[in-house]
Amino acid sequence: MGHDIPPGHDIALCTFRVKPGSEQRFEALLARHAPTLRRLGLATAEPSQCFRGLDDAGRPFYFEVLPWTDARAVQTAHQNPEVQAIWNPMSECCEERGGRPPMEFPHAERLFVPRPAVR
Repeated sequence: MGHDIPPGHDIALCTFRVKPGSEQRFEALLARHAPTLRRLGLATAEPSQCFRGLDDAGRPFYFEVLPWTDARAVQTAHQNPEVQAIWNPMSECCEERGGRPPMEFPHAERLFVPRPAVR
């Protein structure tokens, strides 16, 4: 699988299906994730947004909205040992569910929707 993303689609919408009992370990890794990418110049200064929830079976899942600096940053991250030292254990904390992979990373462009005029 390639890691190319279209120009302008620099927002990663990360989904993590975390194994029950691995939440604490995963959250410790997640806390290091975006700060490490920012320090390496791969993510923007904008904070990532992280969310957690439970699926219909009560199993934990997490979302992270991560702003990359540009499309090349993804390729660079995949070759960086410091990033891999976070991503590999994150992967170990996750599991496949309902025919979906343990982790997914679609990329999107930011959409600015104008607010309706207040009357």
